[in-house]
Amino acid sequence: MNILAQILIGVVAAEHLYILWMEMFAWETRGKKVFKGALHEDLFKPTRTLAANQGLYNGFLAAGLIWTFFIEDHHWKLHIAIFFLTCVIIAGIYGAITAHRKIFFVQGLPALIALIVLHIPLF
Repeated sequence: MNILAQILIGVVAAEHLYILWMEMFAWETRGKKVFKGALHEDLFKPTRTLAANQGLYNGFLAAGLIWTFFIEDHHWKLHIAIFFLTCVIIAGIYGAITAHRKIFFVQGLPALIALIVLHIPLF
């Protein structure tokens, strides 16, 4: 796996760790700033548990991407990276369709770029 792909995977993982933190622990503070205008301010307190659940799933995506840094077998590492990056891309597409187009550009596009760069040495 090339170094640029590893850096991009790290960036995508860090982004999802940030989302985990925001949705699980800072939903009523930072979440209000991030989703300003997209969600009425009165809805943050009653949706705290739902946001925490979403944050947990983002943490699993980050964990899977971080896991790739500890896998020694090249093929296994590549396949795990492809799987988790694809999961992030699909989540970004779904979020863009169902919630806001910006979600794809913030979450899906960085994962798509990482997936493309990951395949460059294979050509």
